[in-house]
Amino acid sequence: MDYTPLFADVVQRSKASAIRELLKVIAQPDIISFAGGLPDPALFPVEEVATMMKSVVEKYPQTSLQYGSTEGQEMLKKELISLLQETEGITARAEQLLVVSASQQALDMSARIFVNPRDAIITASPTYLGALQAFQVAGADIIGAASDENGILPQDVETKLRALKEQGKPCKFIYLVPDFQNPTGTTIPEERRVEILKLAKKYGTFILEDSPYRQVRFEGTSPRAFYALDEGRGNVITMFTFSKVFVPGFRLGFILGPEDVIRKYVILKQAMDLCTSSVLQLATAQYLRSGHLKAHVDELIVAYRQKRDLMLKTLQEVMPKGVSWTRPEGGLFLWLTLPKHMDASALLPKAVANKVAYVAGVDFYPDARAKNDMRLNFSYSTHEQIVQGLKRLAQTIQENM
Repeated sequence: MDYTPLFADVVQRSKASAIRELLKVIAQPDIISFAGGLPDPALFPVEEVATMMKSVVEKYPQTSLQYGSTEGQEMLKKELISLLQETEGITARAEQLLVVSASQQALDMSARIFVNPRDAIITASPTYLGALQAFQVAGADIIGAASDENGILPQDVETKLRALKEQGKPCKFIYLVPDFQNPTGTTIPEERRVEILKLAKKYGTFILEDSPYRQVRFEGTSPRAFYALDEGRGNVITMFTFSKVFVPGFRLGFILGPEDVIRKYVILKQAMDLCTSSVLQLATAQYLRSGHLKAHVDELIVAYRQKRDLMLKTLQEVMPKGVSWTRPEGGLFLWLTLPKHMDASALLPKAVANKVAYVAGVDFYPDARAKNDMRLNFSYSTHEQIVQGLKRLAQTIQENM
């Protein structure tokens, strides 16, 4: 049976994740991988999760094991409202929240709700690969705006918005990871956020804010989130996930936005998966209510700060001249730039042969033009692996310069 003529157009637009495909190749235990975006499993709150799961099944057997409402369990939404108020100063109502299967589902749903084939959106260049995948599947015309060490450049955002307006083509949204961006680790300063938000209003679009790492800050002061800066005026939709600050295996996150827009998300989610797991929502609600999350995030910050510092120190010691990198104030990643004549994708097989892996930066660019960047993750590897892996990487780079 040849299925080729039966596939929908969306299959032709779908592209395998460079990271997921790479992880299959480098699964050998002797390869040190900086490629994934995995939290450190040694820090998972195993005992607390086991206790919460047992507790909610015993206390709420019918609710926890049954289908739930598409919007999300009220018990969890109540805790999310408290969390937003406590951590972000954001006042939200239950009707403004939708519980989803982590932020990747939120990205997929956002693309489906707002994007028709050939509709324009603007992202930073580079930006999160998983978002690019979701937008590409929807058939979006993805326009990358230039970035520097402080994230996306407002002046280039306006250049792109003005050009679209002149073409009579609306920008459906501006997608941003403002805090410790995946892949670069950069954070957009607050004055730049205010400027970008003004541009969104001026050109009749909105900010799609992706916030998976915001709580994992090692130093400095957090700029206000785009949603908080907008003060509930409806110009921002924000996606949160517990994958980086709790446990990724729960696949749990939520969307915050205007009530009438969230209703559109709810209707779409009904058709996609009916609801997110009830037992996992209730366990997470109990975890939040118990106050464990703050203590756990504090533990993550200490551990990941040590790993970041070690990676920065080792890079300084071992990397050849002409190689540069970002210094993130939090999150899970930093961005390494090779000399312009080098190709990180072509270098990757040689690095893997030398028992170290990374993600080539080309897949994070909407136009796939830049070739000499790579993303390095510091959260997953042990201290020993960080040092040894970077020595192997430096050797590979030096031999191919």
